Amino acid sequence: MKYAIVIPDGAADLPLEELHGQTPLEVARKPQMDWIAAHGKCGMVHNIPKGLACGSDVAILSVVGYDPRTCYTGRAPLEAAAQGLKIGPDEWVFRCNLVTIIDGIMEDHSAGHISTEEAGAIVDELNRSLARPGVHFYRGVSYRHLMIYRGDCQVRTTPPHDILGQRAAAHLPTGQGAKELRGLMERGRELLVGHEINTVRRDLGENPATDIWLWGEGQMPQLTPFTERFGLRAAAVAAVDLVRGLARLIGWDVLTVQGATGYLDTNSAGKGAAAVAALDNHDLVFVHVEAPDEAGHNANIKGKIAAIEQIDQHIVGPLLKRLQAEGPEWRILVLPDHPTPCTVRTHTRDAVPFAMAGKRVESVLAEPFSEAHAAESDLHIARGHELMQFFLTIR
Repeated sequence: MKYAIVIPDGAADLPLEELHGQTPLEVARKPQMDWIAAHGKCGMVHNIPKGLACGSDVAILSVVGYDPRTCYTGRAPLEAAAQGLKIGPDEWVFRCNLVTIIDGIMEDHSAGHISTEEAGAIVDELNRSLARPGVHFYRGVSYRHLMIYRGDCQVRTTPPHDILGQRAAAHLPTGQGAKELRGLMERGRELLVGHEINTVRRDLGENPATDIWLWGEGQMPQLTPFTERFGLRAAAVAAVDLVRGLARLIGWDVLTVQGATGYLDTNSAGKGAAAVAALDNHDLVFVHVEAPDEAGHNANIKGKIAAIEQIDQHIVGPLLKRLQAEGPEWRILVLPDHPTPCTVRTHTRDAVPFAMAGKRVESVLAEPFSEAHAAESDLHIARGHELMQFFLTIR
């Protein structure tokens, strides 16, 4: 039996006036996803348990079959696992975004999707100027970086993509240890204000990296390997460290694709080809694409539609073709992890649509893949981590 799971991150949305009351998922040309929905099962699933923040970290834990209520410790530790960082029991990991704050307003959580090369130079400067015993910064991809902090830390932080258009000062860290974190953020602002990279970005009309933003804190979780739970060997294809780190923690192989950026310019065809090839020696392949989520954060409706279409053409299509060539022994599942509505510009905790097809997956609605059609189904899964078991063991 071969399995494929495709996650168009944040693809679920609300009806938009600009689309005459339709959602990007309804407008997008996605014949492969529509085929899966029409020939298999559709439904709705809640991936964000009550009381937990509605982020991709929580949602994707649910999607891969782990209950966030019992094993979630924070986003940053998952990203640290992707980099192979060794985190001690007295150390905390923080996500360190490079952001754009103008006149006190959080304008951009990604500093204009700053390049990895530019961002790396800035992180190196942060280490030269701010690092000390117990504080160190680590390079990531584009605007996404990490800080390791040693000490007693019981703080509350806010993701920068949740406060776009709001006053940043109202959302600074609070709680025990917050004073030092705020001090680091203030010193980071002073360091970046005249940085030569920002001077060039301003001259080019690009958003500068005006500030560092610390959030997503946590300590390293302990997760039971996926093979022990489900008896399957799996591989993940993803550009973002969150997914790559979680995959490593549960024992999946992580495949690297040249040109996979986590944005609209990602190498979708390369990711699709890598996923197809992975089925040669894996039971399950998991493909995550960040682009729809980034488009939602930027209220980029056209970009979100284009991202969905690229995923359908270059990832879902090749996977479906390969699986069908296997004969009857296959299943495929497509779902966003959470909604990222273009009108809200951040994640919401609403249920998301899913569609699956393959062996013993019988059609019910025979409708295209959309939020509305999935909601019409009587298949509603209240605890997202149970969907994996359902998908793998349909009888």
